[in-house]
Amino acid sequence: MLKLQDYWRERSAKQKAILAAAFLFTFAAIAGLSWMASRPGMALLYSGLDPQQSGAVMAAVEKSGVPYEIRGDTIWVEEGQRDALRMALAGEGLPSAGGTGYEILDGMSGFGTTSQMFDAAYWRAKEGELARTILALPNVRSARVHLAVPNGRGYRREAEATASVTLTTDGTPITRSQAKALKFLVSSGVPGMSADRVAVIDSERGVVSSGEEFAGEDREADMKHNVERILAAHVGNGNAIVELHLDVVNESELLTEQRYDPQQRALISQESEETADQSTNAQQGAVTAASNLPEGQDSGGDQSKSSRSETRQRSNFEVSKVTREVTRQPGTTRRLTVAVLVNGVPRTEATGETTLVPREEAELQALRELVASAVGFDESRGDAITVKSLPFASLSEAGTLASQGGLLSKLDLNGFIRILLVGFFALALAAFLLRPLLRGRPAGHPALAALDQSGATGVKAIEAGKPVAETAGPVMAVAEIVPEIDFTPVSAGSGDPVGRLKELMKSRKDESLQILSGWIEKREDAL
Repeated sequence: MLKLQDYWRERSAKQKAILAAAFLFTFAAIAGLSWMASRPGMALLYSGLDPQQSGAVMAAVEKSGVPYEIRGDTIWVEEGQRDALRMALAGEGLPSAGGTGYEILDGMSGFGTTSQMFDAAYWRAKEGELARTILALPNVRSARVHLAVPNGRGYRREAEATASVTLTTDGTPITRSQAKALKFLVSSGVPGMSADRVAVIDSERGVVSSGEEFAGEDREADMKHNVERILAAHVGNGNAIVELHLDVVNESELLTEQRYDPQQRALISQESEETADQSTNAQQGAVTAASNLPEGQDSGGDQSKSSRSETRQRSNFEVSKVTREVTRQPGTTRRLTVAVLVNGVPRTEATGETTLVPREEAELQALRELVASAVGFDESRGDAITVKSLPFASLSEAGTLASQGGLLSKLDLNGFIRILLVGFFALALAAFLLRPLLRGRPAGHPALAALDQSGATGVKAIEAGKPVAETAGPVMAVAEIVPEIDFTPVSAGSGDPVGRLKELMKSRKDESLQILSGWIEKREDAL
């Protein structure tokens, strides 16, 4: 402790300030590293929760005593307890997976509950149960279901029930198959509701059409994918760019047509009537006795006969009429345009340089026929297909390297900061501790010269057989400390006193150690 005080008093004001700053910096670095090392690693518990759900989860986490942090709309907890805490929260029903379900009916009693109140609670519970089921989709974060069920009591005319489903996703869009499944899910849960009466709404993309409806963007994407797949089989991946525009009919239309053709007749009805009439007139003669006899011959008279036959036929004809009704639903293709850009083919010049040249016209015509067949080309509809071959612009080396992710993109920010702090502290500590060792002492240092001179004097005294006490300087102090050491003189062939001293130290290690210890203690007392 006294040596430290002496060392501090001998320093100048500037050196004292530097030492104090280095001590404070070292202390702060050690404290910071200790704090970061003792700080537990944090892991994401939940994110994107509603304020109500976040409040319930926060209350449960605080009750459990697990360290946590709030970062925006995310909740972070200690990494080692994250999984156990999730299971514990799930056992408590947190976070709530939607609205209240059928358990809302448990709190209703028969006293004071009207039929209207029970119906409202029932449909509210139905909405909550449907929302819970919809949340089972992997890309759905929140869901709300609204049911509009008419009241059929009394003499009211019964109307169809409708429903709407509002979804919030994690960025993945709702597909048409999912929208169709949701429509059938909701319509099956409500009596008397058809699937076409249910609307599925994405909070970011609007109304999601199902398979029965038309989605122009999806149809364009499918046609574009088919064309790219056909072209890639011939020109290779990345050597063809396809742009497709589909002009569709967005409104529904009903056309009714009636056509009369006077050149054609249609028989409506036909009536046939036949009439036959026959009559006979006879004029009798004079009455005689023979007329009264049984077998008497009647006297002949004049007779006249007449017959008439008539046939009538009536036919009713009408001019032919053709009635046609045409219903055009949204999604009918009005016009289609396709633009295809194909990369050139490499060609080696006479100089040895390789360049890209456009493809031949026959090859482009074959590609055009393939594209026309893939998209359903109809020239009468006004469709257009353009296929061109142009060399693509090659990416520069710098652009290619920039697209590659480096090491920094794979490191965690907190871990990278820890590495920087540890490295900086290690460098500072190494520079502070190794600085005195890196300093070289000058060749003509007075203490070294005195040490060499004293060592030479001691060696000469030992070689001459003189008592060690007769030597000057530090050797006398050594003689006082170790008076009974017997030094055997070495050969005087070497003229270097330092070399002779080294040989003595090798042969007499214990005695040499005592001599050096005496010199060091003597020099410290002198200082």
